[in-house]
Amino acid sequence: MSAVWQILQALLCVALAPLLTGIVRWVKARLVGRRGASPIQPYRDLIRLLRKELVLAQDASWLFRAAPYLVFSLTWLAAAMVPAFTTNLLLIPAADLITLVALLGAARFFLALAGLDVGTSFGGIGTSREMMIASLAEPAMLMIVFTLSLLAGTTAPARIVDHVLAGGIGLEVSMGMALIALILVAIAENGRIPIDNPATHLELTMVHEAMVLEYSGRHLALIEAASMVRLLLYVSLLACIFAPWGISQSGKGEIGILIGLASYGAKIALGAVALGVFETAIAKMRVFRYADFLGGALLLAVLATIVLYVSEAV
Repeated sequence: MSAVWQILQALLCVALAPLLTGIVRWVKARLVGRRGASPIQPYRDLIRLLRKELVLAQDASWLFRAAPYLVFSLTWLAAAMVPAFTTNLLLIPAADLITLVALLGAARFFLALAGLDVGTSFGGIGTSREMMIASLAEPAMLMIVFTLSLLAGTTAPARIVDHVLAGGIGLEVSMGMALIALILVAIAENGRIPIDNPATHLELTMVHEAMVLEYSGRHLALIEAASMVRLLLYVSLLACIFAPWGISQSGKGEIGILIGLASYGAKIALGAVALGVFETAIAKMRVFRYADFLGGALLLAVLATIVLYVSEAV
């Protein structure tokens, strides 16, 4: 049944990602006193983009055309590797947090090249800012992985879930630091406030949107869908590692799967509401302060490892 559950999870990643984005937008609108669009509006936006005519720049190369498919495929594969409702998945033997970081880095690499391909000034601005963020976010993510591997003895998300559910990890200071660091990295990687505002197209503030301004039609739909799937991936990763309760383990049967699906839906809804509240309560920061924000994430990840070493030595 592992193949069946793997296909179901892959489909859930695509099906729930627009809903997660829609709930975040709806919560933010409600908090500022607006009615806001329906939570299912992102589905309509993607369908509308798929129906639109594809317009390509005259100087666009094959890389510009292939990048949306590569970015979406790599992000989707990374999301399918994170146990959402069960650890009995076909990709579990290959699933690894380091592989996850590599897949997301490859997707960012192709998107950055596509932003530079046409040669517009906006593409160059967005790409340079994205690479600056990545240069701090990826080391922080790897240090978080290193901390988790020391605690659980593995970098496989499914094995970490089993270790936590078995009581192998209690109230650890290093886990708390790693959690905060991962939240900061997730905010930066997804271009959310205070790093970036996904609802703006202002030259002085946009990062992700600047790289994709030349895309349209189905290409833009794939990139927007990949962005939504990446947000779902990080919410699932936080729920999988730091709140794995409810995830079905091997041998739990169909009842365990149903409980896992219900708990996963609740975690996604809770994560969407928390993100909406956070983005409403905080302001967009200046570009020159991005290093301070991500430097804090890197420092927390390093401190988590040091605290873990010190506690084990004592």
